[in-house]
Amino acid sequence: MDAVETKKTMTFSPIAEGQFGKLTDRMNQLRDKIIDAKPYVDPERAVLATEAYKAHQDEQLDVLRAKMLAHILDKMSIFIEPETLIVGNQAQSNRWAPVFPEYSMNWVLDELDTFEKRSGDVFYISENSKEKLREIAPFWKHNTLEDRGLAAFPPESRVFYDLGIIGADGNITSGDGHIAVDYTSLINKGLKWYEQRVKTAMDALDLTDYDNQKKLYFYQSSLIVIDAVRHFADRYVALAEKKAATETDPEEKQNLLDIAAIMKKVPYEPATTLREAVQSVWFVHLILQIESNGHSVSYGRVDQYLDPFYEADLQAGRTTPEKAVELLTNLALKTLTINKVRSWHHTEFSAGSPLYQNITIGGQTPDGKDAVNPMSYLILQAIAQAHLPQPNLTVRYHKGLSNDFMMACVQVIKEGLGMPAFNDDEVIIPSFIARGVKQEDAYNYSSIGCVETAVPGKWGYRCTGMSFVNFPRTLLIVMNGGVDPESGKQLLPNYGRFPEMTSYQQLMDAWDKSLREITRQSVIIENTCDMVLEQGYPDILCSTLTDDCIGRGKTIKEGGPIYDFISGLQVGIANLADSLAAVKKLVFEEKQLTPEQLWDALQSDFAGEAGEKIRQMLLNDAPKYGNDDDYVDQLIADAYKPYIDEIGKYKNTRYGRGPIGGFRYAGTSSISANVGQGHSTLATPDGRHARSPLAEGCSPEHAMDINGPTAVFKSVAKLDTEAITGGVLLNQKMSPQILRTDESCLKLVALLRTFFNRLHGYHVQYNIVDRATLIDAQKHPKQHRDLIVRVAGYSAFFVGLSKETQDDIIERTEQRF
Repeated sequence: MDAVETKKTMTFSPIAEGQFGKLTDRMNQLRDKIIDAKPYVDPERAVLATEAYKAHQDEQLDVLRAKMLAHILDKMSIFIEPETLIVGNQAQSNRWAPVFPEYSMNWVLDELDTFEKRSGDVFYISENSKEKLREIAPFWKHNTLEDRGLAAFPPESRVFYDLGIIGADGNITSGDGHIAVDYTSLINKGLKWYEQRVKTAMDALDLTDYDNQKKLYFYQSSLIVIDAVRHFADRYVALAEKKAATETDPEEKQNLLDIAAIMKKVPYEPATTLREAVQSVWFVHLILQIESNGHSVSYGRVDQYLDPFYEADLQAGRTTPEKAVELLTNLALKTLTINKVRSWHHTEFSAGSPLYQNITIGGQTPDGKDAVNPMSYLILQAIAQAHLPQPNLTVRYHKGLSNDFMMACVQVIKEGLGMPAFNDDEVIIPSFIARGVKQEDAYNYSSIGCVETAVPGKWGYRCTGMSFVNFPRTLLIVMNGGVDPESGKQLLPNYGRFPEMTSYQQLMDAWDKSLREITRQSVIIENTCDMVLEQGYPDILCSTLTDDCIGRGKTIKEGGPIYDFISGLQVGIANLADSLAAVKKLVFEEKQLTPEQLWDALQSDFAGEAGEKIRQMLLNDAPKYGNDDDYVDQLIADAYKPYIDEIGKYKNTRYGRGPIGGFRYAGTSSISANVGQGHSTLATPDGRHARSPLAEGCSPEHAMDINGPTAVFKSVAKLDTEAITGGVLLNQKMSPQILRTDESCLKLVALLRTFFNRLHGYHVQYNIVDRATLIDAQKHPKQHRDLIVRVAGYSAFFVGLSKETQDDIIERTEQRF
């Protein structure tokens, strides 16, 4: 019987405290090895990619990229861990990070001798690996995505990039990512179904039509990568059989023979068991990140597409809940083996080496019914048992979620993983439908990466993750008559300098015009990044698995997907809110400060006794965002509006080429950019010192939210959340002691329901860790090797972060009921 047709007849019970169980011995051993693995920079993929590019320079671009992936999969090192039930590795060893030279080599060469000296996100590299990378570097000189992107930026826009006012480093030093492919079709139909679709479309082409000739190359490349994936699987078949031939332990021998049998079948053939389905999903997920190093490659609605296989196995006696959880923990552990080395500048925006590989559970079916199923609970169990920062786990909230399931989620939150995060169906689904997404697709959305959302298998790249716009620094430029105080460059028109302004409205008029120009410049930068990516770096396997690239004969960047909306990220929401409140109240209403006094204090970073007195006034005498104070909350809603209005005017590079949409919207999922962009931002009117971190996401500034979690929720809900479709990221922090009883857990459930049901919040996630533990982990990192914290829209091992990022997390407000 086909697994997808199996009726859900199995019963399941909620998870209570202490009922997660423990990792099996097999998975515990694998976990220890993975966590203890030192992250090395691996040159193997870089060498193989270079060989392929040299050998196939005369090929059409799509074919070149396909043959590159085929060469890598055919020649790269493979291994099978003794403990694993599923196979596939990204690099020569777990947690090693491949180099992708086609995207950038400049920073790699610059940082070869400093990887081990980083303050956080440390990588190791051998002298032999350094030499291999230096040997291939001449081929890539002036021949990478970064080289082409920097050359293509219009000069008047590039200055915003060079000064860090508009950040897009990750967009021209790596691939896109930020996507979930169609895993449902993959596991139920196999790659051979895609292969047949491609062959049928290719046979129908009239090559006298120029557009059809272009489609031919995409179809040829799709067949190449499907065949490459099949041969890659065959390599694991051969390895498993070879190992089985000398294995003396009967149980381990059988496991290797099982692996060989499974890899002979998937992912080319449809899966018929849960283990086959998980292996198929993992194998393709892995290869997508060998093809391209774009992060936020996500799994989609895992409980929805795996549950039919689990229930069929259960009915047939092929599995038990315990075996299913072990398989899911294996998937989680394998997910953590994938690693990415970034430039140090990009690392500041992504502290903790995150890959943002998101699993989504819960939510609703297309007819609006609760979609929670037995697999939803098993995934919660597996995530709790694995106790890892990856994969990222998101629960889709809706009013019909049972208290049992909500309590199970809270029990996982208590484990201190920073997961699951919650996204709200009641906001996201209507927002999608209003933008033209079909209802059945809107109900099937999943989280991608951090808090961003898209329809798996039907949405193009970067539903968010485009450029980063620094709101507080923009405010300082506006206050300085369009001149960047940091560089002294005139970047925007002079709408008046703050020391000469006589009203708050003057400042807001200047802000409105200036922010719209900054927004326009961000669009130019984003379009440039997308243009050079399309011109030189198509991802063939990812496109093949995304509807309807095959039907249209186009890659993702050419307009192949059904939907294509994107968003940039706006950084420093709370700093802007508190700054505007201080200026309006203290300068123009109460006149405790003159504009000149405040400006001078900012320029000196509040130096001296007088400067510190002004800083304390800014900190203590003005309303603060996060306290349900309409005064400041309305100011930030109004100040955000010019960006939301302006960004909605601009089309992306795929507009009119097939997809529904092709527009942009706002998003606050700023990852750890608040630290990096804080470095280039001078003192701000909220009392923040120069160079210190900005507030992250849409969360309040540290220690400024003093009226409790409900007040925070009310402040955040006053933002135009339905317009900020790119994600409204809210981090909250609580001491483990707060959730020590069932009663307190029920209070958190009630609080969450209030936020989503009554206030229409978009997203929230929790750090459950106390300040004392974090401080002790700074002093004694070896004793806290697997302490996990929520950094932004993702979790990370605390001890791997830079001290500055650690301090930023320590200083976050600890909420109480």
